[in-house]
Amino acid sequence: MSLRKALLAATVLALPVTAEAQPVRGLYVGGGIGGNFMDDLDTTLSLPTGPLRGSVSFHPGFAGVISVGYGFGNGLRTEIEANYRENEVDRVSGFGSANSAIRSSGKLFSWGVMLNALYDLPVEWPVVPYFGVGLGVLTSNFDNVRQSSRANPGDFIHLVGSTSSFAYQAIAGVSLPLREVSPGLAMTLEYRALGALEDDYEGFRYFANGSPRQRGSFDAGTNLNHSILLGVRYNFGQTTPPPVVAPTPAAAPAPARTFLVFFDWNRADLTDRARQIIGEAANNSRTTGTTRIEVSGHADRSGTPQYNQRLSERRAQAVAAELERQGVPRSAMVIQAFGESRPLVPTADGVREPQNRRVEIVLR
Repeated sequence: MSLRKALLAATVLALPVTAEAQPVRGLYVGGGIGGNFMDDLDTTLSLPTGPLRGSVSFHPGFAGVISVGYGFGNGLRTEIEANYRENEVDRVSGFGSANSAIRSSGKLFSWGVMLNALYDLPVEWPVVPYFGVGLGVLTSNFDNVRQSSRANPGDFIHLVGSTSSFAYQAIAGVSLPLREVSPGLAMTLEYRALGALEDDYEGFRYFANGSPRQRGSFDAGTNLNHSILLGVRYNFGQTTPPPVVAPTPAAAPAPARTFLVFFDWNRADLTDRARQIIGEAANNSRTTGTTRIEVSGHADRSGTPQYNQRLSERRAQAVAAELERQGVPRSAMVIQAFGESRPLVPTADGVREPQNRRVEIVLR
């Protein structure tokens, strides 16, 4: 099966969005199962009487992997993988026989160990795309692969044996966090292209007329597998996420003539409580003879600095618009945005902190 058809098989899977992505930190384990699609193997069977050229094609089969890895918290991961693949033979063609006059049978098994390096893209999506490469060893086993004559079943080509060779692979996938189920749990959907270097196997030709069999060898060519895998991963380094609830304003008293307006995570719209606080600031600006009103937007550190800068700008503009609606002239305002650079509560990168998602209104 072609690479394009293998990729199209992935479109039948639809994943629900349940939680935002978090960096993989520390030890994790994972596994996946799915379909395996093999390219045709073009080979030459070398016999004492001369070479016979042929090809082996396969039905879609099974693939499974398990892995143990470590995430560095910055998108980079490394892991050790054990894998297994199995495909039934569809047709053994050529080798001097007319395709209409043959029967084909047998299986190809493979199993191996790979060392992979992967990178999770730092995007603010519900799912995390990732890419990787791997190197390792793959053992392939031709299990009773035959091309036999329909007219004379005793006249057949027999391909057998197993060998181990250097293997390489490319990985592309997405992970979907399931933090509502468990903090470190994620579902994965990925494509893996696994290849192994050419190696030699045993091959035999048997004759129905009683002639001695001929023994030789065949080169299986490049063993290229395309696998679509659905799996799960558990990261032991993840902690329980903060509750996703609308925060209330800080209980601590604000400084004199300073008003704090708080926002939900990743939002810039005003709640009823926020409008009430803005109304109090507008009333105070008229009764205290204020000549300058500073409107400063802020964000927590759960996104990228660039995204948080834009988010704090939208929050500041939303508060300024409400002040203007309540009678404060925009010419009296100084509107600023500081992104995540001036937290009210210092936190590590990536942490959601409700008190840092705010706009400060300072009356001067």
